[in-house]
Amino acid sequence: MHERINAYGQPIGPDLPDWQARPWPPRTPMIGRHCRIEPVDPVRDAADLFEAYAEAPDDRDWTYLATERPATLEAFRTHLERLAATADPFHHTITDIATGRPVGTAALMRIDPPNGVIEIGWINSTRRLQRTVASTEAMYLFMSRVFDELGYRRYEWKCDSRNAPSRATAARLGFQFEGIFRQAAVAKGRSRDTAWFSILDGEWPALRRAYEAWLRPENFDASGDQVERLADCIARSRG
Repeated sequence: MHERINAYGQPIGPDLPDWQARPWPPRTPMIGRHCRIEPVDPVRDAADLFEAYAEAPDDRDWTYLATERPATLEAFRTHLERLAATADPFHHTITDIATGRPVGTAALMRIDPPNGVIEIGWINSTRRLQRTVASTEAMYLFMSRVFDELGYRRYEWKCDSRNAPSRATAARLGFQFEGIFRQAAVAKGRSRDTAWFSILDGEWPALRRAYEAWLRPENFDASGDQVERLADCIARSRG
């Protein structure tokens, strides 16, 4: 692609003559074969989510989150009420369709309709959700909402640069690593360097094909094990 040059001989980005600010994410549910995603509801979700998070033997899943794991159901209900009260981050509950019970939360955040940029964050999966098909399907449903339904241009993933599992997950899901923002934040009294990842709207069609190929029922055997890895589907879809 040739660089565009303005009247002063300066390089400039592509024109977006039809660009308009994108809509705010709606409160309607996102429904797949394995999970349903909808806004957090403390009354509906608190007891089941507290029970699911309590199955973890320690608090290591909360190390890189903004909060610590609440110790009691009452404290957890208050935590969910705080999540439900914010418009940005816009927190959602992920429910396992097979059991009808909530298994995690995630948020659309740093929502920037004028520029068409949005981030997925606050991902807090219980042990019931981790490393399941529903976990990957949930990320696909969020992406589909952002790109297909709302027409955003950029979808971001950010995490503590020391959070190796989160960085590996972003790469597995097809995000492109963009670099480290040094001393970007103070989190829980600690200095945090932040790793940035993104998916652009032009990259989404190939990724969509990969996710849809991976999520096909025939990609899983009778034991529920995958036949083809998501990484292989992504590599094939990108040609």
